[in-house]
Amino acid sequence: LLPLGSRDPGTPKACCTASTSWHAHLDVSLLYNFSLLHCGLMMPGCEEHFIQAVCFYECSPNLGPWIQKVGSSGQGERIRDAPLCREDCEQWWEDCRTSYTCRSDWLGSWDWSREPLPAGAACRPFPRYFPTPAALCQRIWSGSFQASPARRGSGRCLQKWFEPARGNPNEAVARLFAARAPHAMHGSGISEARALTWVYHFLYDFW
Repeated sequence: LLPLGSRDPGTPKACCTASTSWHAHLDVSLLYNFSLLHCGLMMPGCEEHFIQAVCFYECSPNLGPWIQKVGSSGQGERIRDAPLCREDCEQWWEDCRTSYTCRSDWLGSWDWSREPLPAGAACRPFPRYFPTPAALCQRIWSGSFQASPARRGSGRCLQKWFEPARGNPNEAVARLFAARAPHAMHGSGISEARALTWVYHFLYDFW
């Protein structure tokens, strides 16, 4: 598994504290009050993908273009449709094929604080709930990610993990999507002023 203290690799602007990183590494995560062991022991290779995904979701500074407002008050925020590279989805699915779960949507299908395992839910191998890599990426966290057809190195998709020594490929992807933000975010609940703020942020920080 990843070393304790791992975060979005190679990113000095990452938003994680040591506490967030520690919580992400727990089988029963205090970040979400959710247990990866809800259907028994999860294979280490599968668990590693979820640790990477949590650290990426919570810590990456490159997800601004995919933040959307939620709730009637508009005060809450979440990540929506962040495009994961094809290889990331394929390897995640492959490494989780022999692990078990009971739902295809881990965010919206049950109350984790009250039901560690939903009543009547059947634990099945991942492919029963996620028949394809795209289904896994797009469904498991209620659309937080989308399965991009683009491959790593294309500049059009995000990697939830990468080798720090090779630089952060997600910076260029975030710049690309941030530059489109005033148009792409129209009607999404994100103000044009806020979208322009993201554009400024990426231009200022990375160029």
